[in-house]
Amino acid sequence: MKHRRIPNRRVIVAGAGALALAATATVTLANANASQAPAPTPALAKLTSAAATTLASHLKTDTAGAFYDAKAKKLVVNVVNKAAARAVRAKGAEARLVAHTFAQLDSARQTLKSKATIPGTSWGIDPQSNKVVVTADRTVKGAKLDRLTKVAESLGSKVEVRHSKGEFKPFIGGGDAIWGSGARCSLGFNVVKDGQPYFLTAGHCGNDIKSWSDKQGGSAIATTEDSKFPGDDFSLAKYTGDTAHPSEVNLYNGSTQKITKAAEATVGEKVQRSGSTTQVHDGTVKALNASVNYQEGTVEGLIQTDVCAEPGDSGGALFDGETALGLTSGGSGDCSQGGETFFQPVPEALKAYGAEIG
Repeated sequence: MKHRRIPNRRVIVAGAGALALAATATVTLANANASQAPAPTPALAKLTSAAATTLASHLKTDTAGAFYDAKAKKLVVNVVNKAAARAVRAKGAEARLVAHTFAQLDSARQTLKSKATIPGTSWGIDPQSNKVVVTADRTVKGAKLDRLTKVAESLGSKVEVRHSKGEFKPFIGGGDAIWGSGARCSLGFNVVKDGQPYFLTAGHCGNDIKSWSDKQGGSAIATTEDSKFPGDDFSLAKYTGDTAHPSEVNLYNGSTQKITKAAEATVGEKVQRSGSTTQVHDGTVKALNASVNYQEGTVEGLIQTDVCAEPGDSGGALFDGETALGLTSGGSGDCSQGGETFFQPVPEALKAYGAEIG
Protein backbone atom coordinates (compact mmCIF):
# COMPACT_ATOMS: atom_id res chain seq x y z
CA MET A 1 0.00 0.00 0.00
CA LYS A 2 0.96 3.54 -0.41
CA HIS A 3 1.67 5.22 2.94
CA ARG A 4 2.13 8.91 2.48
CA ARG A 5 3.49 9.29 5.96
CA ILE A 6 6.59 7.51 4.59
CA PRO A 7 7.35 9.66 1.52
CA ASN A 8 10.30 7.58 0.27
CA ARG A 9 9.34 4.17 1.64
CA ARG A 10 5.87 2.99 0.82
CA VAL A 11 5.35 -0.56 1.89
CA ILE A 12 3.14 -3.41 0.73
CA VAL A 13 1.81 -6.58 2.28
CA ALA A 14 1.08 -9.64 0.25
CA GLY A 15 -1.33 -12.37 0.63
CA ALA A 16 -1.42 -15.94 -0.43
CA GLY A 17 -3.74 -18.76 -2.02
CA ALA A 18 -5.79 -21.94 -1.51
CA LEU A 19 -5.36 -24.02 -4.68
CA ALA A 20 -2.13 -25.48 -6.17
CA LEU A 21 -0.77 -24.54 -9.61
CA ALA A 22 0.10 -27.24 -12.09
CA ALA A 23 -0.66 -28.50 -15.54
CA THR A 24 -1.83 -31.96 -14.53
CA ALA A 25 -3.00 -34.97 -16.44
CA THR A 26 -6.57 -35.82 -15.53
CA VAL A 27 -7.94 -39.24 -14.75
CA THR A 28 -10.79 -40.57 -16.84
CA LEU A 29 -12.98 -42.87 -14.80
CA ALA A 30 -14.46 -45.74 -16.81
CA ASN A 31 -18.21 -46.08 -17.06
CA ALA A 32 -19.43 -48.78 -14.70
CA ASN A 33 -21.68 -50.29 -17.39
CA ALA A 34 -19.63 -51.07 -20.49
CA SER A 35 -22.73 -51.81 -22.56
CA GLN A 36 -24.17 -48.39 -21.91
CA ALA A 37 -22.99 -45.38 -23.90
CA PRO A 38 -21.02 -43.03 -21.61
CA ALA A 39 -22.73 -39.82 -20.61
CA PRO A 40 -21.21 -36.72 -22.22
CA THR A 41 -18.70 -34.95 -20.02
CA PRO A 42 -19.74 -31.35 -19.24
CA ALA A 43 -17.54 -28.78 -20.92
CA LEU A 44 -15.28 -27.04 -18.42
CA ALA A 45 -15.57 -23.29 -18.29
CA LYS A 46 -12.34 -21.30 -18.15
CA LEU A 47 -11.97 -19.83 -14.68
CA THR A 48 -9.99 -17.03 -13.09
CA SER A 49 -8.12 -17.97 -9.91
CA ALA A 50 -10.76 -16.09 -7.89
CA ALA A 51 -13.59 -18.00 -9.55
CA ALA A 52 -11.72 -21.26 -8.98
CA THR A 53 -11.39 -20.46 -5.28
CA THR A 54 -15.12 -19.84 -5.04
CA LEU A 55 -15.90 -23.09 -6.83
CA ALA A 56 -13.51 -25.03 -4.59
CA SER A 57 -15.35 -23.81 -1.49
CA HIS A 58 -18.46 -25.64 -2.74
CA LEU A 59 -16.63 -28.90 -3.47
CA LYS A 60 -15.14 -29.91 -0.12
CA THR A 61 -17.20 -33.04 0.53
CA ASP A 62 -15.42 -36.28 -0.44
CA THR A 63 -12.54 -34.39 -2.05
CA ALA A 64 -8.83 -34.44 -1.23
CA GLY A 65 -7.85 -30.87 -1.97
CA ALA A 66 -7.75 -28.83 -5.14
CA PHE A 67 -5.47 -26.61 -7.16
CA TYR A 68 -5.71 -24.07 -9.94
CA ASP A 69 -4.24 -24.95 -13.33
CA ALA A 70 -3.37 -21.44 -14.51
CA LYS A 71 -2.37 -22.52 -18.01
CA ALA A 72 -5.67 -24.31 -18.73
CA LYS A 73 -7.62 -21.92 -16.47
CA LYS A 74 -9.44 -24.73 -14.70
CA LEU A 75 -9.91 -26.04 -11.20
CA VAL A 76 -8.48 -29.52 -10.62
CA VAL A 77 -10.07 -31.36 -7.69
CA ASN A 78 -8.58 -34.48 -6.10
CA VAL A 79 -11.08 -37.28 -5.42
CA VAL A 80 -10.84 -40.85 -4.13
CA ASN A 81 -13.98 -42.41 -5.64
CA LYS A 82 -16.14 -42.31 -8.77
CA ALA A 83 -19.16 -40.76 -7.08
CA ALA A 84 -17.12 -37.76 -5.97
CA ALA A 85 -15.63 -37.47 -9.46
CA ARG A 86 -19.09 -37.26 -11.03
CA ALA A 87 -20.13 -34.56 -8.55
CA VAL A 88 -16.99 -32.55 -9.27
CA ARG A 89 -17.48 -32.71 -13.03
CA ALA A 90 -21.12 -31.76 -12.72
CA LYS A 91 -19.98 -28.54 -11.02
CA GLY A 92 -17.59 -27.71 -13.86
CA ALA A 93 -14.24 -28.76 -12.36
CA GLU A 94 -11.72 -31.42 -13.44
CA ALA A 95 -11.60 -34.59 -11.31
CA ARG A 96 -8.29 -36.32 -10.52
CA LEU A 97 -8.14 -39.70 -8.78
CA VAL A 98 -5.59 -39.78 -5.92
CA ALA A 99 -4.50 -42.21 -3.21
CA HIS A 100 -4.95 -40.16 -0.02
CA THR A 101 -8.02 -38.40 1.37
CA PHE A 102 -7.73 -34.97 2.92
CA ALA A 103 -8.55 -36.53 6.31
CA GLN A 104 -5.60 -38.94 5.94
CA LEU A 105 -3.23 -36.14 5.04
CA ASP A 106 -4.50 -33.97 7.89
CA SER A 107 -3.99 -36.88 10.29
CA ALA A 108 -0.39 -37.15 9.07
CA ARG A 109 0.02 -33.43 9.66
CA GLN A 110 -1.27 -33.80 13.22
CA THR A 111 1.19 -36.65 13.83
CA LEU A 112 4.04 -34.43 12.69
CA LYS A 113 2.81 -31.71 15.03
CA SER A 114 2.69 -34.04 18.06
CA LYS A 115 5.90 -35.99 17.38
CA ALA A 116 8.17 -33.79 15.26
CA THR A 117 7.69 -30.12 16.20
CA ILE A 118 11.36 -29.28 15.79
CA PRO A 119 12.67 -25.72 15.30
CA GLY A 120 13.74 -25.33 11.69
CA THR A 121 10.97 -27.43 10.16
CA SER A 122 7.74 -26.66 8.32
CA TRP A 123 4.95 -28.65 6.72
CA GLY A 124 1.82 -28.16 4.66
CA ILE A 125 -0.59 -30.22 2.56
CA ASP A 126 0.33 -30.04 -1.13
CA PRO A 127 -2.72 -30.95 -3.26
CA GLN A 128 -0.59 -31.29 -6.38
CA SER A 129 1.54 -34.14 -5.00
CA ASN A 130 -1.26 -35.40 -2.69
CA LYS A 131 1.21 -35.44 0.18
CA VAL A 132 2.22 -33.52 3.28
CA VAL A 133 5.46 -31.82 2.24
CA VAL A 134 7.90 -31.41 5.14
CA THR A 135 10.88 -29.06 4.85
CA ALA A 136 13.91 -29.17 7.15
CA ASP A 137 16.27 -26.20 7.14
CA ARG A 138 20.05 -26.35 7.57
CA THR A 139 19.82 -26.28 11.40
CA VAL A 140 18.01 -29.63 11.52
CA LYS A 141 20.72 -32.28 11.79
CA GLY A 142 21.97 -35.07 14.01
CA ALA A 143 19.44 -36.40 16.49
CA LYS A 144 16.81 -33.86 15.37
CA LEU A 145 17.03 -34.99 11.75
CA ASP A 146 16.94 -38.65 12.83
CA ARG A 147 13.77 -37.96 14.79
CA LEU A 148 12.11 -36.17 11.91
CA THR A 149 13.08 -38.90 9.46
CA LYS A 150 11.72 -41.64 11.73
CA VAL A 151 8.34 -39.91 12.13
CA ALA A 152 8.10 -39.18 8.39
CA GLU A 153 8.93 -42.77 7.45
CA SER A 154 6.23 -44.06 9.80
CA LEU A 155 3.67 -42.10 7.75
CA GLY A 156 4.68 -43.78 4.50
CA SER A 157 3.70 -42.32 1.13
CA LYS A 158 1.57 -39.58 2.73
CA VAL A 159 4.71 -37.56 3.59
CA GLU A 160 7.67 -36.24 1.58
CA VAL A 161 10.70 -34.68 3.28
CA ARG A 162 12.68 -31.93 1.55
CA HIS A 163 15.73 -29.98 2.71
CA SER A 164 16.49 -26.26 2.56
CA LYS A 165 19.96 -24.71 2.53
CA GLY A 166 18.57 -21.68 4.33
CA GLU A 167 17.25 -21.16 7.86
CA PHE A 168 13.62 -20.48 8.81
CA LYS A 169 13.36 -17.20 10.69
CA PRO A 170 11.10 -14.17 10.98
CA PHE A 171 12.20 -11.45 8.55
CA ILE A 172 13.01 -8.58 10.91
CA GLY A 173 16.10 -6.41 10.65
CA GLY A 174 17.64 -2.97 11.01
CA GLY A 175 17.17 -0.37 8.30
CA ASP A 176 14.38 2.00 7.40
CA ALA A 177 10.62 1.78 6.77
CA ILE A 178 8.64 1.61 9.99
CA TRP A 179 10.94 1.87 12.94
CA GLY A 180 10.88 1.28 16.65
CA SER A 181 13.28 0.22 19.41
CA GLY A 182 16.17 -0.07 16.97
CA ALA A 183 14.39 -2.59 14.76
CA ARG A 184 12.72 -2.24 11.38
CA CYS A 185 9.74 -3.92 9.72
CA SER A 186 7.44 -3.20 6.80
CA LEU A 187 3.98 -1.76 7.11
CA GLY A 188 1.33 -4.07 5.71
CA PHE A 189 -2.16 -2.86 4.88
CA ASN A 190 -4.01 0.21 6.10
CA VAL A 191 -7.29 -0.77 7.75
CA VAL A 192 -10.21 0.85 9.53
CA LYS A 193 -11.55 -0.20 12.94
CA ASP A 194 -14.48 1.57 14.62
CA GLY A 195 -14.08 4.38 12.12
CA GLN A 196 -10.44 4.99 13.12
CA PRO A 197 -7.27 4.45 11.00
CA TYR A 198 -4.93 1.56 11.83
CA PHE A 199 -2.43 -0.62 10.00
CA LEU A 200 -1.55 -4.31 10.06
CA THR A 201 1.97 -5.69 10.26
CA ALA A 202 3.62 -8.88 11.53
CA GLY A 203 2.99 -10.06 15.07
CA HIS A 204 6.66 -10.69 15.80
CA CYS A 205 7.24 -7.02 14.93
CA GLY A 206 4.43 -5.85 17.20
CA ASN A 207 5.78 -7.94 20.09
CA ASP A 208 9.06 -6.01 19.99
CA ILE A 209 7.92 -2.55 18.92
CA LYS A 210 5.27 -0.49 20.73
CA SER A 211 5.83 2.93 19.16
CA TRP A 212 6.30 3.28 15.40
CA SER A 213 8.05 5.97 13.35
CA ASP A 214 8.52 6.46 9.62
CA LYS A 215 12.28 6.95 10.07
CA GLN A 216 14.95 5.88 12.49
CA GLY A 217 14.76 8.08 15.59
CA GLY A 218 11.76 9.97 14.19
CA SER A 219 8.54 11.07 15.88
CA ALA A 220 5.88 8.47 16.63
CA ILE A 221 3.18 8.00 13.99
CA ALA A 222 1.45 4.95 15.51
CA THR A 223 1.38 2.69 18.56
CA THR A 224 0.91 -1.08 18.71
CA GLU A 225 -2.50 -1.91 20.12
CA ASP A 226 -2.21 -5.71 19.99
CA SER A 227 0.10 -8.40 18.63
CA LYS A 228 -0.06 -12.18 18.31
CA PHE A 229 3.10 -14.30 17.92
CA PRO A 230 3.82 -17.21 18.01
CA GLY A 231 0.70 -19.22 17.15
CA ASP A 232 -0.35 -16.49 14.71
CA ASP A 233 1.78 -13.69 13.28
CA PHE A 234 -0.16 -10.42 13.02
CA SER A 235 -0.43 -7.16 14.94
CA LEU A 236 -2.53 -4.00 14.85
CA ALA A 237 -1.17 -0.45 15.26
CA LYS A 238 -3.25 2.72 15.63
CA TYR A 239 -2.24 5.95 13.96
CA THR A 240 -1.59 8.67 16.53
CA GLY A 241 -1.17 11.68 14.28
CA ASP A 242 -2.56 13.31 11.17
CA THR A 243 -1.05 10.78 8.77
CA ALA A 244 -2.46 9.98 5.33
CA HIS A 245 -3.46 6.32 5.04
CA PRO A 246 -4.63 5.49 1.50
CA SER A 247 -5.52 1.87 0.74
CA GLU A 248 -2.71 1.35 -1.77
CA VAL A 249 0.56 -0.52 -2.14
CA ASN A 250 3.75 0.82 -3.65
CA LEU A 251 4.92 -1.04 -6.76
CA TYR A 252 8.32 0.69 -6.63
CA ASN A 253 8.10 1.67 -10.29
CA GLY A 254 6.49 5.06 -9.81
CA SER A 255 2.97 3.64 -9.51
CA THR A 256 0.77 2.09 -6.83
CA GLN A 257 -1.79 -0.69 -6.65
CA LYS A 258 -5.14 0.15 -5.12
CA ILE A 259 -6.33 -2.38 -2.50
CA THR A 260 -10.10 -2.75 -2.21
CA LYS A 261 -10.66 -6.09 -0.46
CA ALA A 262 -9.13 -9.06 1.33
CA ALA A 263 -9.53 -12.74 0.46
CA GLU A 264 -8.12 -16.19 1.09
CA ALA A 265 -5.29 -17.26 -1.19
CA THR A 266 -5.47 -20.12 -3.70
CA VAL A 267 -2.84 -22.79 -4.32
CA GLY A 268 -1.46 -22.05 -7.77
CA GLU A 269 -2.37 -18.36 -7.60
CA LYS A 270 0.19 -15.91 -8.98
CA VAL A 271 0.96 -13.29 -6.32
CA GLN A 272 3.19 -10.30 -5.58
CA ARG A 273 4.95 -9.25 -2.39
CA SER A 274 6.21 -5.78 -1.50
CA GLY A 275 8.52 -4.93 1.38
CA SER A 276 10.92 -2.23 2.48
CA THR A 277 14.10 -4.27 1.95
CA THR A 278 13.65 -6.00 -1.40
CA GLN A 279 10.71 -4.05 -2.85
CA VAL A 280 8.43 -6.05 -5.21
CA HIS A 281 8.83 -9.74 -6.09
CA ASP A 282 6.37 -12.26 -7.46
CA GLY A 283 5.77 -15.99 -7.30
CA THR A 284 3.18 -18.69 -6.72
CA VAL A 285 1.18 -19.96 -3.74
CA LYS A 286 2.40 -23.50 -3.02
CA ALA A 287 0.36 -24.59 0.02
CA LEU A 288 -2.17 -23.35 2.58
CA ASN A 289 -2.58 -23.94 6.31
CA ALA A 290 1.18 -24.45 6.57
CA SER A 291 3.00 -24.71 9.92
CA VAL A 292 6.45 -23.22 10.55
CA ASN A 293 8.53 -24.07 13.62
CA TYR A 294 10.64 -20.95 14.19
CA GLN A 295 13.19 -20.89 17.00
CA GLU A 296 10.75 -18.53 18.80
CA GLY A 297 7.81 -20.93 18.49
CA THR A 298 5.35 -22.46 16.03
CA VAL A 299 3.05 -20.45 13.75
CA GLU A 300 0.18 -22.28 12.06
CA GLY A 301 -2.32 -21.56 9.30
CA LEU A 302 0.16 -19.81 7.00
CA ILE A 303 0.31 -19.34 3.22
CA GLN A 304 3.43 -20.99 1.77
CA THR A 305 4.94 -19.48 -1.39
CA ASP A 306 8.08 -19.50 -3.52
CA VAL A 307 8.30 -15.70 -3.33
CA CYS A 308 11.61 -14.45 -1.89
CA ALA A 309 12.00 -12.06 1.05
CA GLU A 310 14.72 -10.79 3.38
CA PRO A 311 15.09 -9.26 6.87
CA GLY A 312 13.12 -6.04 7.16
CA ASP A 313 10.39 -7.28 4.78
CA SER A 314 8.41 -8.65 7.76
CA GLY A 315 4.85 -7.40 7.83
CA GLY A 316 4.93 -6.44 4.14
CA ALA A 317 2.05 -7.10 1.77
CA LEU A 318 1.17 -10.17 -0.23
CA PHE A 319 -1.46 -9.29 -2.81
CA ASP A 320 -3.09 -10.21 -6.12
CA GLY A 321 -4.29 -7.13 -7.97
CA GLU A 322 -6.70 -5.25 -5.72
CA THR A 323 -6.90 -8.12 -3.20
CA ALA A 324 -4.95 -8.24 0.06
CA LEU A 325 -3.89 -11.80 0.86
CA GLY A 326 -1.20 -11.92 3.55
CA LEU A 327 1.42 -10.35 5.80
CA THR A 328 5.05 -11.42 5.45
CA SER A 329 5.99 -13.68 8.36
CA GLY A 330 9.32 -15.36 7.59
CA GLY A 331 11.05 -18.09 5.66
CA SER A 332 14.44 -19.10 4.30
CA GLY A 333 16.71 -17.95 1.51
CA ASP A 334 17.04 -14.51 -0.02
CA CYS A 335 16.26 -12.63 -3.22
CA SER A 336 19.64 -13.42 -4.78
CA GLN A 337 19.43 -17.20 -4.61
CA GLY A 338 15.69 -17.60 -4.04
CA GLY A 339 13.83 -19.23 -1.18
CA GLU A 340 10.42 -19.76 0.32
CA THR A 341 8.35 -17.34 2.34
CA PHE A 342 5.34 -17.80 4.62
CA PHE A 343 2.53 -15.29 5.05
CA GLN A 344 -0.10 -14.71 7.71
CA PRO A 345 -3.52 -14.64 5.98
CA VAL A 346 -5.07 -11.17 6.14
CA PRO A 347 -8.73 -12.30 6.56
CA GLU A 348 -7.88 -13.96 9.88
CA ALA A 349 -6.26 -10.77 11.20
CA LEU A 350 -9.20 -8.61 10.07
CA LYS A 351 -11.67 -10.94 11.76
CA ALA A 352 -9.66 -11.03 14.98
CA TYR A 353 -9.63 -7.24 15.25
CA GLY A 354 -13.04 -6.42 13.78
CA ALA A 355 -11.32 -4.33 11.09
CA GLU A 356 -11.69 -3.93 7.34
CA ILE A 357 -9.47 -2.87 4.46
CA GLY A 358 -9.59 0.88 4.00
